[in-house]
Amino acid sequence: QVQLVESGGGLVQAGGSLRLSCAASGSIFNINAMGWYRQAPGKQRESVAIITSGGSTNYADSVKGRFTISRDKTKNTIYLQSNSLKPEDTAVYYCYANAVPRMTWAAGDYWGQGTQVTVSS
Repeated sequence: QVQLVESGGGLVQAGGSLRLSCAASGSIFNINAMGWYRQAPGKQRESVAIITSGGSTNYADSVKGRFTISRDKTKNTIYLQSNSLKPEDTAVYYCYANAVPRMTWAAGDYWGQGTQVTVSS
């Protein structure tokens, strides 16, 4: 119905930058919101940044001023520009979408497979 494919993770030194991308595909009627979550070893998955269909954004306090979420609506793609990375940003980053597929015409939550971000000190 809705597939999310992430790219852009990797290993970076503290203070460095990474840009994550997530493309949504499938027979999609509408995307209500997309965003990024992350999960570090031994911790719960947490919201990092969300962007709504209207363009509103919301960030976790821990990344405000360092991370920026943006989107290309024509491509159903979002980006996460991550600057001034810290070792505590190390986690698997998951793309998320709340979308309405044409198959069901009902909003649902969808997840990507995750991409590893490792920040070395």
